[in-house]
Amino acid sequence: MKIKNSKWIFVLIISMLLNVNAISKSPSKNGKVNLVVIDAGHGGHDSGALGSNSKEKDVALAVALKLGKLIESSFSNVKVIYTRKTDEFIELYRRAQIANENHADLFISIHCNSSPSKEPWGTESWVMGLNKSQKNLEVAKKENAAILLEDNYSASYDGFNPNSPEANIIFSLFQNAYLDQSLDLAAKIQKQFKGNFKTIDRGVKQAGFLVLYKTTMPAILIETGFISNLHDEEMLTSENGRNEITHAIFKAFKEYKYKIEGFNNQNEIVSVKTEDVKVNTAKPFEKTDTVKIANTSKKEISFRVQFATSPTEKSTSSPEFAGLGKIKMYFHGNLYKYTVGDEKNIVDANKLLIKIQEKGFKDAFLVAFLNEERISPTQAVKLLNQK
Repeated sequence: MKIKNSKWIFVLIISMLLNVNAISKSPSKNGKVNLVVIDAGHGGHDSGALGSNSKEKDVALAVALKLGKLIESSFSNVKVIYTRKTDEFIELYRRAQIANENHADLFISIHCNSSPSKEPWGTESWVMGLNKSQKNLEVAKKENAAILLEDNYSASYDGFNPNSPEANIIFSLFQNAYLDQSLDLAAKIQKQFKGNFKTIDRGVKQAGFLVLYKTTMPAILIETGFISNLHDEEMLTSENGRNEITHAIFKAFKEYKYKIEGFNNQNEIVSVKTEDVKVNTAKPFEKTDTVKIANTSKKEISFRVQFATSPTEKSTSSPEFAGLGKIKMYFHGNLYKYTVGDEKNIVDANKLLIKIQEKGFKDAFLVAFLNEERISPTQAVKLLNQK
């Protein structure tokens, strides 16, 4: 494929490098989720997708405000900032800018899907990544088209043209530095959607969204349903439906926050004793996954520190990993992931995590394995307590 606008490609590459540099200097990535930016898609003269009697901008705002209120009322240590709280137009670049300026720990953008056909329905969660199919490309182009409503959009987005397939494909190559965490939260949200109100789970997907690509923290975009489908539109416009959507996202957020903080923070484990590896008995969220173990009587559990991911395989003896100890690699979620350590309890694992973070891997976090199969640290601790 021949790309005509080489100047735009050059500007994009420079922008990508500057963004990575900004991420590395961000002071707020401390293993906590204390500040969340919630973005209600569209607004003002940008109505977004249209249903039979509803507008995407109104649904997105209603859900965003409900979600923010629920988070702040449930967590006294979490501050919520909205990109908009009223029916106003906010440029796409400004939404990411709000999150970056406030050093947010998480960015959640709320949207509704649409289709020329009235048949498709269900929920999707998106993260910044490759346009892996024509359908993904079309969704990204549709959401990115909002920049056409901005003044002087060509200058604001380095000449990016949302109607150009070539530009969208090149743009989608920008990889979120927090892709792993973004994918994890997106998967939790889809699981809650499917389990709470029996919608069709259309999965976690990746594409080049302008609203996500300059965020310097884990970031997701949620398509809460198809406003073009009568079933989904009824859910999206009813009070009960919006409450169900909000609570599903909130439950996933709680699980994500607990995973990030419950095991990545030394202050959170001060009551843990090495002998029995017990944790605080208060339930951090309503549901936890169960571990099904088939055809094995031996449960080999280990905690490791994951410090790097890559779309391509790297040697575990790579110079960039020097001084970390014995490196292990595993393949998960279409990414190669690199870990160090093989700890048998959560206390030693957290001590190792702190050491790895002090070596410069600030975004390192804990993962756990059962007989070499990845499970959540929560599951691992529960299994240890059952012994």
